[in-house]
Amino acid sequence: MSEQSRVDEQSQVSQQSRVDELHTAERRLQAAQLASDVAELDRLLDDRLIFTLGPDGRCYTKQDDLAVHSTGQQALTRVVEEELRVLVDGRTGVTWFLGQIEGTFAGNTFAARMRYTRTWLYDDNMGWRLIAAHASSL
Repeated sequence: MSEQSRVDEQSQVSQQSRVDELHTAERRLQAAQLASDVAELDRLLDDRLIFTLGPDGRCYTKQDDLAVHSTGQQALTRVVEEELRVLVDGRTGVTWFLGQIEGTFAGNTFAARMRYTRTWLYDDNMGWRLIAAHASSL
């Protein structure tokens, strides 16, 4: 096997490892949201996170997200993943989640089928961290 073939093979193994790690990070995020686990959300969300939601395109930050979970303003009771796609290119990853969510927000119950597009950055010390997200109700 040539040196270039070994390098290519190692790169493919590393790339697959990152894809697997991003799948795991996405599922950790879903579990943390469902449990309102603020400590885990803090680990997974980059401090620069911008999240856009809904038809009005409002922007929310990491602190906004942590606040709704820590105060109980938002509580998810069900997250059902129907589809999850993952793309990794170097230290950048994108996940596309399609699924059902249920819970309460500001005392009102909700149930929705949602599509989330999430952009992640890989950090050598922290692993995958979410930096941007968009959600649409279907």
